[in-house]
Amino acid sequence: MTVKYTQEHEWIKLDGDVATVGITAHAQDALGDVVFVDLPEVGKRYAKGDAAGVVESVKAAADVYMPIAGEVTEVNEALRADPALANTDPLGQGWFFKVRLADKSELDGLMDAAAYEAFTKSA
Repeated sequence: MTVKYTQEHEWIKLDGDVATVGITAHAQDALGDVVFVDLPEVGKRYAKGDAAGVVESVKAAADVYMPIAGEVTEVNEALRADPALANTDPLGQGWFFKVRLADKSELDGLMDAAAYEAFTKSA
């Protein structure tokens, strides 16, 4: 499975024509203890770059942006019930939503792991 990263600190993992989206370890570290998440509505379509959710921590609130255009197919109800999953397992059980891609080529504009690591060190 291919994992890509955005400059807004989301990750996206592709599995066929559906991708899982969450926030990166870097993002959750910067936010601190996550206390609330607002997840998108299943069935709603988003353009690339649209705010699709919100993550709130003891320090701040931040939008979660859609890394690619598509339709939300599933949200992580476990994360809604236990927002701390975004801290304890941001790249696993702390995923936010799944989306059916409208245009797979949009993934080409995102960073791979090495590029994202370099980006976070230079920011």
